[in-house]
Amino acid sequence: MTASDARMNDLLRSTHRRFNPLTGEWILVAPGRIQRPWQGKVEKVAEPSRPKYDPSCYLCPGNARSNGKRNPDYSSTYVFDNDFSSLSHSTPEAKVDENGFLLAESERGICRVICFSPRHDITLAEMSESDIARVIATWKHEYEELGKLYDVNHVQIFENKGELMGCSNPHPHCQIWAESAIPVEPSKEIARLEQFLREKGKCLLCEYLGYEVRRGERLIYQNEGFAAVVPFWASWPFEVMILSKSHRASLASFDDAAVRDFASALRNITVRYDNLFEVPFPYSSGIHQAPTDGGDHSSFHFHMHFYPPLLRSATVKKFMVGYEMMANPQRDLTAELAAEKLRSLPAIHYKDKK
Repeated sequence: MTASDARMNDLLRSTHRRFNPLTGEWILVAPGRIQRPWQGKVEKVAEPSRPKYDPSCYLCPGNARSNGKRNPDYSSTYVFDNDFSSLSHSTPEAKVDENGFLLAESERGICRVICFSPRHDITLAEMSESDIARVIATWKHEYEELGKLYDVNHVQIFENKGELMGCSNPHPHCQIWAESAIPVEPSKEIARLEQFLREKGKCLLCEYLGYEVRRGERLIYQNEGFAAVVPFWASWPFEVMILSKSHRASLASFDDAAVRDFASALRNITVRYDNLFEVPFPYSSGIHQAPTDGGDHSSFHFHMHFYPPLLRSATVKKFMVGYEMMANPQRDLTAELAAEKLRSLPAIHYKDKK
């Protein structure tokens, strides 16, 4: 162990701050708090048994949705415009600016829903790699097609899994919001990635991933094309980031091999999540990739974030409140311990072992 490693280990045992180079923000890490007694909210863990097909589900094949439209009898992925879209192409252009205090402008775009599978009773973790690859191929197609629209400069693909993350329907699905503006979180990353490239002549995430793969302590899984790590600066207890090993700006650069490798990484991480507490593990996940505004985004490096709320068990979640809302994010479980727990889990789903 080097002197630098020893200093790092000493620092990480006590309360300290960690810097997030992707956003330019800090988080507070207080390892001692993980031992505190818990008398707060305890979540239910009973998982209702779901049928393969639910006649009351508005996402199942052949069923009518709330607007009266009927889904086709789809057998793979299925994409449709969100019936309650937050964005619209028909929004009139308008802007208000009263001395910079009251500043508002219209926003255009489109929202879509992607059903991962016709089956109502599974999640990504329970799908085969080939089926997940079809989902990724659909993401790629939607990113490319939506990005061509005149009023779309950014395409955000995200999934909310589980009631804890506000998912209103358990049928496996995700959403795509394509809009004129580049949202806040991607904008932070774009600025930091561009700054790193200007100052060092290298890609921030290429350099960071190489470091994590060499050290291994926060690395969970890797294959030829992708690696999954608990970021050093993670805010959520079992936060994970999947990154492409080669410098790819977006899904548009994915060939068949990259799709297969990404599918393998996605399945591996979601299975480990479910195995952690032997429940369908809730999370919000999202893909960050280059905007579609026609600009030079060669500094951008494709990655996918997973933000899961569970902390100590299937019944105790992490609340981002108080200090987190008023000051900055804070975590109790260190990134290193979280990675160790996830890395030690089997890559075979717990349901398949019973």
